[in-house]
Amino acid sequence: MSKPEITQAMINAYDEYTHLTLDRRNFMDKLTKLAGSAGAAAVIAPLLAANKASAEIVSAADDRLTAKDVTYPGSGGEMRGYLVEPKDASGKLGAVIVIHENRGLNPHIRDVARRMALEGFVALAPDFLSPLGGTPENEDQARDMFGKLDRAATVANAEASLLYLSKLDATNGKVGAIGFCWGGGLVNSLAINSPELKAGVAYYGAQPDAAEVPKIKAAMMLHYGGLDERINAGIAAYEAALKADGKDFQVFIYDGANHAFNNDTSAARYDKKAADLAWSRTIAFLKKNLS
Repeated sequence: MSKPEITQAMINAYDEYTHLTLDRRNFMDKLTKLAGSAGAAAVIAPLLAANKASAEIVSAADDRLTAKDVTYPGSGGEMRGYLVEPKDASGKLGAVIVIHENRGLNPHIRDVARRMALEGFVALAPDFLSPLGGTPENEDQARDMFGKLDRAATVANAEASLLYLSKLDATNGKVGAIGFCWGGGLVNSLAINSPELKAGVAYYGAQPDAAEVPKIKAAMMLHYGGLDERINAGIAAYEAALKADGKDFQVFIYDGANHAFNNDTSAARYDKKAADLAWSRTIAFLKKNLS
């Protein structure tokens, strides 16, 4: 069977479903109309979604790393997370909070944390669904749980994650954050609320209120997919506010790339060229600001 054609309209319908409506039945009805049949829609839907089976680029057993699940104090209770450190590091290292999408702390984000550690950082991937019992196996259930989180408490848990990392013996006290989708938006919020954050990297994240931008102390790097109309609608106001207040920031828009272009477990939306370029820029930026 030949690989089905995936159109931009299908990708847009999936984005609407996963970020706005959370109505799977309506999404499948739309996809059936776009694909021409229910059978074709059933084949295409998994290609639009993330595939956990393909999440591991760096093995969880990689002998260059020390990785473990941890708990630490959150703003109002215990936080869970995944902590990864490079073995045999010479000296103390900069630290990076790796913030998940609206699917929670899944295998893909654990893998991104391992990739970050291989770049020479202590990486912590918190589970921001910890207050609700932690990330479930079912991604639809996970997405629904995000609507039940208290935003102020979530930002406070991000600040608690920063404090935890900054106090670890292996770190030099300098902490940055990288986030994707929902996590990108949280990076922006953390930058506004935490003067201790040294660097923030937001991948296709919702922008903050422009009036809050003067509170940002961190250097910022912002990555966007050129086809991501929903998120990109907020770029101009955010960029103007950053520029007006003299912030240290960079904005990159990757032509032809979709929302979630960095997520290599999503066959339809992953853009290797954009992802590799954004990652190389991100690592250079974090090394500059966290060393």
